[in-house]
Amino acid sequence: MPQKRKNTIAVISKRDTSGTLVEYLFDSSTSQSSFAIFKDGKISIAKKYVDEFSNTLIPCNSSKNLIEQGIVYFPSKPSDYSNEETFIEEIRSFIHRYVDVSPIFEKISTYYVLLTWIYDDFNELPYLRKRGDFGSGKTRFLKTVGSICYKPMFATGGASTASIFHIINRYRGTLLIDEADFQFSDEMATISKILNNGNIDGFPLLRVKKDNKGNFSPVGYEVFGPKIVSSRGYYQDPALESRFITELASLNKIRKDIPISLPSKFTDEALELRNKLLMYRFRNLGKRKQVSISDKKIDPRINQIFSPLLSVVHSEKDKNEILEVARIYSYELLADRHHTVEADVLSAIKHLIDSKEDLSIKHITEEFIGMFGGQYDKKITSKWIGWIVRKKLNLKTIRSKSGYLIAQNQKEKVKLFIKRYGL
Repeated sequence: MPQKRKNTIAVISKRDTSGTLVEYLFDSSTSQSSFAIFKDGKISIAKKYVDEFSNTLIPCNSSKNLIEQGIVYFPSKPSDYSNEETFIEEIRSFIHRYVDVSPIFEKISTYYVLLTWIYDDFNELPYLRKRGDFGSGKTRFLKTVGSICYKPMFATGGASTASIFHIINRYRGTLLIDEADFQFSDEMATISKILNNGNIDGFPLLRVKKDNKGNFSPVGYEVFGPKIVSSRGYYQDPALESRFITELASLNKIRKDIPISLPSKFTDEALELRNKLLMYRFRNLGKRKQVSISDKKIDPRINQIFSPLLSVVHSEKDKNEILEVARIYSYELLADRHHTVEADVLSAIKHLIDSKEDLSIKHITEEFIGMFGGQYDKKITSKWIGWIVRKKLNLKTIRSKSGYLIAQNQKEKVKLFIKRYGL
């Protein structure tokens, strides 16, 4: 009976069903790669690993070019740290030495670094962003925080969108995009898809690939993972904007103790932290429970974004400070919703409910014109209001003798919308 052929597979990392972790290591002094293998609570270093399916895993040598170009970074070995509280302070101090950000964003960035090393324990993730004009320290922030994240992958605004989703799919690490203000609409559309799909697990990007025979087949590219970007402006899509925890660059001069250029010791300090963070991954992956924010005043989307970050925070003081940021974000999201045409239509609907009028599109339109007509340049018609009701608010309407009405079974949905928009 012929033996089943066993494959040799080049990988970056692997997490098998038994809980064994295999992580890529690179020693720049010898240009040699190897694996750190965490199995049954013990760590070993090896050139290969036979997995649960009898496949022989070897380090992916194609990474060497990207490492030499400073595009991806890895630990060189797992290193121990004394205790988590001291270690967190060590990470914060490293960020503080080289980056000028507000104290709370410095704290958020510190915990975000920890989150990247165990991100695969979560189904949703926030993104981190530094926003500001040229010379405001955005690139320094990206370089400093990014250098100690899990498998950081650096891209610039000049990188092709195809290369970005290929590198995410291969390395499954932390994507860092500098100057993420893409000029061309096609590029921006693709980046938006990567960012929109990439914060929730299980939504790969589909692309068509041509094989050796000339046939085209759909291929899924995994884009889920932590992401840090720098940009000059905001994104037009409100849903995409809500995925970011953002620091707006200060107009004040950068702190005097921040070095103009990164010193040579920066590389060694970052490597030392990556080595300790690998140990953090080995100790914590699979052991963190997602925090559910109990504050009902915080919007569900903001809750979803901040919960994974809060899951790596032990200090109650730090947790309360970050929760306060979440409350501010929730308030701003509510304020943004409050100043939309959907909010104005809902205001008209609420007024009709309070006055016990029927919710016909005709009456909603009349109420809308009376309340907000002077604020809109366009002609307000029942057809436009009906479109807002059906397409923007997703409320079902039924036809009656007097025209279209919001269906009776939509009343609870209307009440939820009114509450969500803070009306």
